Amino acid sequence: MTELAETPAQPGAARTQGRPRSSRAHEAILEAVLDLLADGVSVEALSMEAIAARAGVGKATIYRRWAGKDELLLEALVKLKGPPPQPLGDSVRADLVRLLTVVGPKDERAVRVMPCLFPEVHRSSEAYRIWQEGMAEPRREVMREVLRRGIATGELRPDTDVEVTTSLLISPMLLHRMVRWNPALDGYEDLAERVVDTVLRGVTA
Repeated sequence: MTELAETPAQPGAARTQGRPRSSRAHEAILEAVLDLLADGVSVEALSMEAIAARAGVGKATIYRRWAGKDELLLEALVKLKGPPPQPLGDSVRADLVRLLTVVGPKDERAVRVMPCLFPEVHRSSEAYRIWQEGMAEPRREVMREVLRRGIATGELRPDTDVEVTTSLLISPMLLHRMVRWNPALDGYEDLAERVVDTVLRGVTA
């Protein structure tokens, strides 16, 4: 196996601890993690040896970048999910619909990886932390900001419970996407709009 080479240091560049990072090797390692998860390897069974073999690097190359598997897994899953969509500020309703709608290209591996992650989240405190820090909390915070803005502008009632409203909006969309909890909703192309409008009827000023 030929290991992906490290990028040589540029003349005059300040040296950091260890050898310079190779963006090519870095990406190959992240892709290897996602490919293995998409192939059905559980978080628990995912090993540094398997990741290194899939990426075509040595284990030392991985440990130069991540302290352990949890940190590597977190970055890979954040890469898979991508950044949360950002509100445009037109209206609370428009921003909430945007946040609940899948925006931009979607990695097809997410359909296989994300449902498999949930059992791990229930079994492992580390998997739970990775899920919360890497994916759930950043998206919740963006939605909280939209709701707080709606309260400040008078679009929403001043006594709106931001945390409960956030969960009311996110939970049905997440549940349907992950496990198709209610197949009757499959044909609702405007599901995000329906969820937002239903919730807003209860919190609109």
